[in-house]
Amino acid sequence: MLLINCPYCNEERPEVEFRNGDEAHIVRPGNITEISDAEFENYFFLRDNPKGIVFERWRHISGCGKFFRAVRHTVTDKFVMTYRQDEPKPEQDVIDAKLAGNGGQK
Repeated sequence: MLLINCPYCNEERPEVEFRNGDEAHIVRPGNITEISDAEFENYFFLRDNPKGIVFERWRHISGCGKFFRAVRHTVTDKFVMTYRQDEPKPEQDVIDAKLAGNGGQK
Protein backbone atom coordinates (compact mmCIF):
# COMPACT_ATOMS: atom_id res chain seq x y z
CA MET A 1 0.00 0.00 0.00
CA LEU A 2 1.22 3.46 -0.90
CA LEU A 3 1.39 6.17 1.73
CA ILE A 4 0.68 9.67 0.47
CA ASN A 5 1.52 12.82 2.39
CA CYS A 6 -1.32 15.36 2.47
CA PRO A 7 0.33 18.81 2.64
CA TYR A 8 -2.79 20.26 4.31
CA CYS A 9 -3.26 17.59 6.99
CA ASN A 10 0.54 17.28 7.21
CA GLU A 11 0.52 13.52 7.62
CA GLU A 12 0.97 10.37 5.55
CA ARG A 13 -2.21 8.42 4.93
CA PRO A 14 -2.99 5.25 2.92
CA GLU A 15 -3.68 5.65 -0.78
CA VAL A 16 -7.33 4.53 -0.41
CA GLU A 17 -8.06 7.93 1.19
CA PHE A 18 -7.08 9.76 -2.01
CA ARG A 19 -8.29 10.15 -5.59
CA ASN A 20 -6.21 11.14 -8.58
CA GLY A 21 -7.38 14.37 -10.17
CA ASP A 22 -5.38 14.24 -13.41
CA GLU A 23 -2.28 16.04 -14.66
CA ALA A 24 -1.25 19.21 -12.80
CA HIS A 25 -0.26 22.60 -14.16
CA ILE A 26 -2.54 22.48 -17.22
CA VAL A 27 -3.39 26.00 -18.42
CA ARG A 28 -7.02 26.49 -19.32
CA PRO A 29 -7.60 28.40 -22.58
CA GLY A 30 -8.70 32.02 -22.07
CA ASN A 31 -12.06 31.77 -23.84
CA ILE A 32 -12.90 28.12 -24.36
CA THR A 33 -15.82 28.97 -26.68
CA GLU A 34 -13.46 30.52 -29.22
CA ILE A 35 -10.91 27.72 -29.60
CA SER A 36 -10.92 25.16 -32.38
CA ASP A 37 -12.15 21.60 -31.91
CA ALA A 38 -8.56 20.37 -32.11
CA GLU A 39 -7.45 22.82 -29.39
CA PHE A 40 -10.39 21.78 -27.21
CA GLU A 41 -9.57 18.10 -27.70
CA ASN A 42 -5.95 18.77 -26.77
CA TYR A 43 -6.89 20.72 -23.63
CA PHE A 44 -9.72 18.50 -22.42
CA PHE A 45 -8.74 14.95 -23.39
CA LEU A 46 -5.06 14.58 -24.28
CA ARG A 47 -2.53 14.13 -21.50
CA ASP A 48 1.16 13.36 -21.33
CA ASN A 49 2.07 9.93 -20.02
CA PRO A 50 5.85 9.96 -19.69
CA LYS A 51 8.02 7.30 -18.17
CA GLY A 52 9.52 8.96 -15.10
CA ILE A 53 8.51 12.08 -13.21
CA VAL A 54 4.95 13.40 -13.55
CA PHE A 55 3.08 16.26 -11.89
CA GLU A 56 -0.43 15.32 -10.77
CA ARG A 57 -3.41 16.68 -8.85
CA TRP A 58 -4.74 14.57 -6.01
CA ARG A 59 -7.62 15.00 -3.58
CA HIS A 60 -7.70 13.84 0.04
CA ILE A 61 -11.24 12.45 -0.16
CA SER A 62 -11.37 10.80 3.28
CA GLY A 63 -9.54 13.60 5.05
CA CYS A 64 -9.57 17.35 4.52
CA GLY A 65 -11.19 17.03 1.06
CA LYS A 66 -8.70 19.44 -0.50
CA PHE A 67 -6.86 19.14 -3.80
CA PHE A 68 -3.07 19.22 -3.75
CA ARG A 69 -0.28 18.52 -6.21
CA ALA A 70 2.19 15.66 -6.24
CA VAL A 71 5.42 14.75 -7.98
CA ARG A 72 5.31 11.01 -8.69
CA HIS A 73 7.66 8.62 -10.48
CA THR A 74 5.64 6.46 -12.89
CA VAL A 75 8.12 3.56 -12.97
CA THR A 76 8.45 3.08 -9.22
CA ASP A 77 5.02 4.58 -8.36
CA LYS A 78 6.75 6.47 -5.54
CA PHE A 79 5.56 9.90 -4.48
CA VAL A 80 8.63 12.12 -4.56
CA MET A 81 6.87 15.03 -2.88
CA THR A 82 3.51 16.72 -2.43
CA TYR A 83 2.69 20.42 -2.25
CA ARG A 84 -0.31 22.67 -1.84
CA GLN A 85 -2.41 23.94 -4.76
CA ASP A 86 -1.26 27.51 -4.19
CA GLU A 87 2.45 26.64 -4.30
CA PRO A 88 4.45 26.87 -7.53
CA LYS A 89 5.77 23.89 -9.44
CA PRO A 90 9.01 22.78 -7.74
CA GLU A 91 12.32 23.43 -9.46
CA GLN A 92 14.24 20.45 -10.88
CA ASP A 93 17.02 20.74 -8.25
CA VAL A 94 14.43 20.36 -5.45
CA ILE A 95 13.01 17.26 -7.15
CA ASP A 96 16.52 15.83 -7.67
CA ALA A 97 17.32 16.37 -3.98
CA LYS A 98 14.12 14.57 -2.95
CA LEU A 99 14.92 11.71 -5.34
CA ALA A 100 18.42 11.42 -3.88
CA GLY A 101 16.81 11.13 -0.44
CA ASN A 102 14.59 8.29 -1.76
CA GLY A 103 17.47 6.04 -2.76
CA GLY A 104 18.31 8.02 -5.88
CA GLN A 105 15.59 6.37 -7.99
CA LYS A 106 15.19 8.32 -11.21
